[in-house]
Amino acid sequence: MTDVVGVGFGPANLALAIALRELGAGPPGGDGLTAAFLEAQPQFGWHSGMLIEDSTMQVSFLKDLVTPRNPVSPFSFVAYLHAVGRLGRFMDSKMMYPLRIEFHNYLEWVAGHFTNQVAYSSRVTGIQPVHGQDGVEALDVVARDADGTERVLRARSVVLACGLRPRLPEGLTGSDRVWHTADLLPRARGLLESGAAPTSFVVLGAGQSSAEAAHYLHRTFTHSSVSVVHSRYGFSVSDDSPFANAVFGAKAVDEFYGAPDEVKRMVLDYHANTNYAVVDEDLIHRLYGDVYRESLTGDDRLRFHHLSRLSSVTPGEDAVRVEVEALHDGRRTVIDADALVCATGYRPSDPADLMGDLLPLCARDEQDRLVLDRDRRLVTREPLAGGVYVTGYGEHTHGIAESLLSLTAQRAGELTEALVKTFVT
Repeated sequence: MTDVVGVGFGPANLALAIALRELGAGPPGGDGLTAAFLEAQPQFGWHSGMLIEDSTMQVSFLKDLVTPRNPVSPFSFVAYLHAVGRLGRFMDSKMMYPLRIEFHNYLEWVAGHFTNQVAYSSRVTGIQPVHGQDGVEALDVVARDADGTERVLRARSVVLACGLRPRLPEGLTGSDRVWHTADLLPRARGLLESGAAPTSFVVLGAGQSSAEAAHYLHRTFTHSSVSVVHSRYGFSVSDDSPFANAVFGAKAVDEFYGAPDEVKRMVLDYHANTNYAVVDEDLIHRLYGDVYRESLTGDDRLRFHHLSRLSSVTPGEDAVRVEVEALHDGRRTVIDADALVCATGYRPSDPADLMGDLLPLCARDEQDRLVLDRDRRLVTREPLAGGVYVTGYGEHTHGIAESLLSLTAQRAGELTEALVKTFVT
């Protein structure tokens, strides 16, 4: 039996694997906690479809997988730079926010240290309780490999870190003509490699992904128009000021978890502009500069439909017809585009989908959501010898940073302490 089975091997469980290796300790005289991870992807990848060449991270390199928890860890971003011979150049660049592609390379480098603990191309289909004389004494994690083989790992505890799922507007499904930004680069490269000559794109959304997609398509397909549609008047600047950033601190999680529901809602509303439907100021200026230059040249390839929404989308074989309605006057514009790119965000994976026979034992709140304790452990009506821990799901319980990189290192440390405590007792 394995002490800990992690479902998913993105940044959250990658940070947990490090923390377990560095801090995990079993009973006296033991060799620490044993851990294994199951990942549906065939290899490590983190938002691979949006690794645009010059896009930067929105968090400091110090908020890597380990530094806030253990500044001397050999798995830090700085240690990675040293290992690949780029530390001096990075220091000379004076960057606090590394390129996203370099941060992905860092994550991939760390993941390479744990290949013996990870099974890739292994999709978890359910978690089943193993009953004993004293209740649920273990958990069977059932997974299916790419070749159809089923595997079962028996664990004392399970940590779900299944990430986020792309969200499309209601009624739309992904296709060759309707993309989510999660697939932007492979879809765009497919067009380039096919030799196609697209003439028009529509980008839906008002956040960072929308701005990045519009900027990328505009400069990549130099003979195409890019129409950005959103219900705001324009892109809003993300609040990354020092006081606002305190909402991503470890102390904020304690305060948020213990607050009344109305205070939780207030905090999420107040600080939504740190993460949702906001854009880095530098990128806003670059896009506005493009629009301004085109107003001088008459090129007019980058267009903005503000205070607008999609009223209909009709995919065809050679194009997708998009009808845009202006909210202020009802005027409608029809665009025949080569692709509609939806920068419409993500939704957390629902842990209930994997609970199997364990689900009836799980407590739910008044909104039918699974209940997590402060350690992110599912609250159950029957004692579990170990437990099921969930990351990335509990924004409503643990705050706005729950699914973000900002607290990855601290979350991993807290989970490790909780797991060790459960194991020892």
